[in-house]
Amino acid sequence: MTDDGFRLAVQASGRADGPVLLLLPGQANSHTWWTGLRERFEDRFHVVTFDYRGTGDSRGPVADWTTAGFAADAAAVLTAVGGGPAAVYGTSMGGRVAQFLAARHPGLVGRLVLACTSPGGRHARERGSEVRRGLADPDGAARLRTLRALFYTDAWTGHSHLFGDPGMTAEESRAHLRASNRHDAWAELPLIQAPTLVLHGADDRMVPAANAPLLAERIPGARLYLHEGGRHGFFDEFADEIVPVIDEFLGGEEP
Repeated sequence: MTDDGFRLAVQASGRADGPVLLLLPGQANSHTWWTGLRERFEDRFHVVTFDYRGTGDSRGPVADWTTAGFAADAAAVLTAVGGGPAAVYGTSMGGRVAQFLAARHPGLVGRLVLACTSPGGRHARERGSEVRRGLADPDGAARLRTLRALFYTDAWTGHSHLFGDPGMTAEESRAHLRASNRHDAWAELPLIQAPTLVLHGADDRMVPAANAPLLAERIPGARLYLHEGGRHGFFDEFADEIVPVIDEFLGGEEP
């Protein structure tokens, strides 16, 4: 439970005696975002996820949620499972949340992986008007086709868990959208002490790849990896290639 009494649903898997790896999903998604991905870390990590407010089994009053507030929730979860320093891997809005978590709770984050995300605010590189129109299409099937094209290449034939929590109310979805859109961690990025790996798909139009070097340059000592041909869901579609990159970083020596 958080300081304000909101009950968060937390999931743990993998090695009970392993180092903690906190996985943070994208906007308007619960822990199911990580289905088929968390399993790739379970043989060596104590893998922890939680449902953001308004998703999965974390339901309660809808408020003016923020990425900084979600980061405070993440800090409460890490403290409850034994504290830090933990490895933290955040994707899309989860990467925004992870930025505040690492900047404001440095003792909880030992290593940080930020994927397909942005610093927010006036420094961020925003998606184009065509993408925004596609995501706002009132036709649900058309929106799904847009998401499919933004997340995956034409060669992908799998089933995705990345397209949103279908159990969310319209109010909850709007609150998540506001939180992500209002994100601005630019001033706090230089405060991040944890060794950081910035990952991005080079062909990402959902969160343009130009955001990756901005983060890598702003966070002290951060490393940058661009995956050629990858779109917003590159970490899922190309997991066979991306997970070893993450593993090498999480197991590496201090820079």
